[in-house]
Amino acid sequence: MNPADTGASTLVGAAVPSPASSAPSPGVCADDSRMTPGGPGYRRMSFALFLAGVATFALLYATQALLPLISGDFGVSAGEASWTVAVATGGLAVFVLPMSALSERFGRRTVMTWSLAVAVTVAVLVPLAPSLPALVALRAVQGAALAGLPASATAYLAEEVRPRALVTAIGLFVAGNSVGGMSGRVITGWVAQEWGWRVALGVIGALAVACAVAFRLLLPAPKHFTRGSLRPRVLARTVRDHLTDPLLRRLYAIGALFMTVFGGVYTVIGYRLTDEPFSLPQGIVGSIFLVYLVGTVSASTAGRLVGRVGRRGALYLAGGTTAAGLLLSLADSLGLVLLGLVLITAGFFAGHAVASSAVSKAATRGRAQASALYQSAYYIGSSAGSTVGAVAFHAGGWGGTVAVGVAAVLGVVGITLAGTRAAALSATRAA
Repeated sequence: MNPADTGASTLVGAAVPSPASSAPSPGVCADDSRMTPGGPGYRRMSFALFLAGVATFALLYATQALLPLISGDFGVSAGEASWTVAVATGGLAVFVLPMSALSERFGRRTVMTWSLAVAVTVAVLVPLAPSLPALVALRAVQGAALAGLPASATAYLAEEVRPRALVTAIGLFVAGNSVGGMSGRVITGWVAQEWGWRVALGVIGALAVACAVAFRLLLPAPKHFTRGSLRPRVLARTVRDHLTDPLLRRLYAIGALFMTVFGGVYTVIGYRLTDEPFSLPQGIVGSIFLVYLVGTVSASTAGRLVGRVGRRGALYLAGGTTAAGLLLSLADSLGLVLLGLVLITAGFFAGHAVASSAVSKAATRGRAQASALYQSAYYIGSSAGSTVGAVAFHAGGWGGTVAVGVAAVLGVVGITLAGTRAAALSATRAA
């Protein structure tokens, strides 16, 4: 064990497999029966969940890069147009817990399949929305449908992948999120410049359909899933236990605060870059989101970062990197703004990969519910960041949005410090 990790488990949770989720196949030891990098089925599983991540983020944030065009078409403000993002993430936040309960009963793969199927069906209707309220309503339904993906995916990985490979496996899923977010914004930016935002959303819908079909064909059948109960009393007790766990509460808050930064920055950045002093065309603004590739790298390498500096150290680095990017983005130099976005993206995705994998390790039972609560907090942070960031931009320009982001990063650092202190006290008592 890395010395830096000895206290980190107090913050992010020790890897304690639950009896249900780690039950071995007959005659096979628990660890040997699970997948590991390079082992049978691991690549298929990783690529399938990578594609699910691509589809989820491409659909969830499909309108984000198009907000200036939507504002102009419907004659609404940035704050009003931002609801097309906020209701999608909000719908996911509200429904992720019920969807996780269904995955405990009917299986992770089944719930993920149906969630994608409904979401891509709605994606066909989104470009046809006749008004902003209709567009907002369809986006809310789409977000609710996508709620079956995040918590079910992390629970599936916690059950099917060896514990020591879990951070890497979840990092690859998060990397798929970053690719989906990037490709969705870049594609919509260039398509919208030529044919309008409706055609752009139609193209994203077609991409999501292809990803959904490939996901279902590639994802291996689960071998370690144990059917759970749908009884309300059992579910309520599981949720209560997770919410009263100080460790999990800290992780949920960290996820929400990281996403507050990210949601605010990427909701507003299109408005800033199309305004003075930059005045960039829509296609170029869409291409700015290529910096998501940095997030793909930082998420997929989060496991190695934790191995070197420990989980608390990784969270400190992620928060510091994000804060540095926010401050750099205040400059009126396009180069410095882009560098700031690179740092914000790298810090966010690394922090998210570390925190979300820690939740899966920390939960000894009800992993789907534990992951669902994290995802709910995470997307509440996204909705809050999208709305508050847009309001702050309207009131104080880009500086207002940066102020919101810096406050959220300070919250991450404060919570991590609280975990560090709790670890020190625990070690003192043990000694």
